[in-house]
Amino acid sequence: MKNNLLFNFTLNKANNTVNIDREFAANLDLVWDAWTKPEILDQWWAPKPYRMVTKSMDFKEGGTWLYYMISPENEKHWCKNDYLKIDPKKSYSGLDAFCDEDGVTNKDMPRTQWTNRFIENSNKTLVSIVATYESLADLEKIIALGFQEGLTMALDNLDAYIEQKFKLRSELKLDNAPRVTTYLNFDGKTEEAFNFYKSVFKTEFSGKGIQRFGDIPSDAGHPPVADAIKKMVLHVELPITGNHILMGTDAPKEMGFVLTKGNNMHLCIEPETREEADRLFNELSAEGTVTMPMADMFFGAYFGEFSDKYGINWMINYKN
Repeated sequence: MKNNLLFNFTLNKANNTVNIDREFAANLDLVWDAWTKPEILDQWWAPKPYRMVTKSMDFKEGGTWLYYMISPENEKHWCKNDYLKIDPKKSYSGLDAFCDEDGVTNKDMPRTQWTNRFIENSNKTLVSIVATYESLADLEKIIALGFQEGLTMALDNLDAYIEQKFKLRSELKLDNAPRVTTYLNFDGKTEEAFNFYKSVFKTEFSGKGIQRFGDIPSDAGHPPVADAIKKMVLHVELPITGNHILMGTDAPKEMGFVLTKGNNMHLCIEPETREEADRLFNELSAEGTVTMPMADMFFGAYFGEFSDKYGINWMINYKN
């Protein structure tokens, strides 16, 4: 997945900076959230084998993100980022430092001033990063501590997080025959609900049956799945009356989901052609709110998501 994505890492010792350009195969909204929401940052910011834990985060100008990275030996390394300037969905800057658990800066270690800019282009988002240091000595010290290797691993973790985000949908549709399905989200009760629906409609789960977050491969390309969510449902499909399909997933906050009861259902249209997918998306989303523009996704589909002007949630999913 990440082989076709831009990644440039350049040292500029003349002005004590590191310049990084990194593409991600997702839209701007998703990538911005991944950099600015603690529940998502905790999934990817720490290089393996470390884990990330956020103690507090106030993402605003003058606010602070206080967090630690914990080693397999349970050693905690505390850091903080003091946010300087935020231009939503475009850029933000902050001053990062090593510190203690109360946020007191370790003055013996270099501080990094981050300036991150976000640029969306088609179905990709470029994050352009400038990390600035007070002196050449500080720059060289941070590089000697493994800055490049650690950041590279973290950005690869974000690739894997994005892949997981879209893996919630469907290895089960094998052709382009048009259909409409209903996609349901639950706060940990997907299995209970779908077993109930199964008993009512007297049908069986399709394909692989219930797939769980713990089934996500734990190889080098995927960040670890939190123990608390391993048994939660990643994806399940159930035919009901008239061959209509119910699909469902749990929506754990650990994976970056925010579930609102009463707003946890989407109508999912799977049209016959890419052109029809665009037509349906453009016409149904008119005057509505687009949460995910139509784009080619990792699971082999051309996919978009929005709420129409009446507040109804829709997914358009064309299998390439």
